[in-house]
Amino acid sequence: KKIKTSLRDGIEINNLTSFRIDKKFFTGVAKKVLKGENKETSLSIAFVGKEEITKLNKKFRKKNKPTDVLSFGLNGQDYLGEVVICPDIVKKNAKEYKVSIKQEISKMLVHGILHLLGHKHEKSKKEALLMEKKQDFYLSKIF
Repeated sequence: KKIKTSLRDGIEINNLTSFRIDKKFFTGVAKKVLKGENKETSLSIAFVGKEEITKLNKKFRKKNKPTDVLSFGLNGQDYLGEVVICPDIVKKNAKEYKVSIKQEISKMLVHGILHLLGHKHEKSKKEALLMEKKQDFYLSKIF
């Protein structure tokens, strides 16, 4: 089932779940990160169910399980790529970390956008710390 897409200032949000998404808020989060990183570009954010994110995780990361966020960079000039978030998994994590679902989705969105911008955390501790610092910086501007 395809649910209406909204494109605001280059941020496209597709919600393919029954989960209620505050599109205006998350568009703002994305714009803050892009502005902070001096990137004038557009990107897509997709909210998908467990089944879909499991398929993507298996296909692109060889991990046959659901995950909270995936990023797919396109390295186009005007289009950065897509951040795919699974609200079901995020909800579970938010409970575990004792934060609101909105906070945890925001964290995943910032995390995903930083990946699209070329930040990594898998290779070295230094890279991971830098990415975490940036992530915390943007989240502190939002909450």
